[in-house]
Amino acid sequence: MESGMSVRHMKRREFIRSAGYGLGAAWVGGSSFARAKSSSAAFLSAPLPRKFTAADTVTLGNTGIKTSRLAMGTGTVGVGHHSNQTALGVAGLSALLLNGYEQGLRFFDAADAYGSHPHVAEALKHVPRDKVTVLTKTWSRDAAAARADLDRFRKELGTDYLDVCLMHCVTEGDWTERYRGVMDVFSEAKQKGIIRSHGCSCHSIEALRAAAKSPWVEIDLVRINPIGSHMDADPDTVVSVLREMRAAGKGIVGMKILGQGDLSGRQDEALKYALSLGLLDSFTIGAESKKEQDDLIHRIGAAV
Repeated sequence: MESGMSVRHMKRREFIRSAGYGLGAAWVGGSSFARAKSSSAAFLSAPLPRKFTAADTVTLGNTGIKTSRLAMGTGTVGVGHHSNQTALGVAGLSALLLNGYEQGLRFFDAADAYGSHPHVAEALKHVPRDKVTVLTKTWSRDAAAARADLDRFRKELGTDYLDVCLMHCVTEGDWTERYRGVMDVFSEAKQKGIIRSHGCSCHSIEALRAAAKSPWVEIDLVRINPIGSHMDADPDTVVSVLREMRAAGKGIVGMKILGQGDLSGRQDEALKYALSLGLLDSFTIGAESKKEQDDLIHRIGAAV
């Protein structure tokens, strides 16, 4: 059953990635690219209102959870319980997480789909548990599977509680009704202290809009960058939904900040855009080496 689930998750993830790429290609082509470029120009031409650092202490919406501005992602090309980060091995990825921790990063971004729980668990052995925020995600779409995942995740991570647990990769516009059973399990788990906060990661504009309107969503993982690459819609549209989320007091964590590599040669532009929006509490980026992580931390601190 486990291997069957992995295959289904992989197929669905590959489909979503392909769809996301199609969206990105659409937004960066022709007049759509011109609109995205024009929209981001105002953010990028003006100086940032203040200096930022990757280690800034931020609060995720109204949850009361305090963590670092930069989350350490563990899921680049994360599918089938594997990612570019988990390819480093338990020792390699845990060392990378600890390198970030030593520089003030306090946010570990994991997921069952990435297979990164053992790697995060190893890092957690070397830091005070209450000094880091552990976020993970489940693909479960029914109550029984979600309940089992919460138990399994805590065992795999070697922790009594999860700071943030998200429904991974929701795409349906009616997901807040369709998956009410999972939501109820998370709500009960929060009451029992098993998790501190719940929410979702969105992979369609319909799902994003539903998340913005749902009082249940406390934290949302949102795809955002200045060129619309691998996003749910063009930047203007996504930003308008983020403003609605912000007004509702939701925690907003940005992802695809570098457009899944499409902005690898324009990192400073992408980081400044994320910082200038005034909408993201934090954002997650997956480094694949100490050199890459150190460079990322430096670029955030040098953004103007």
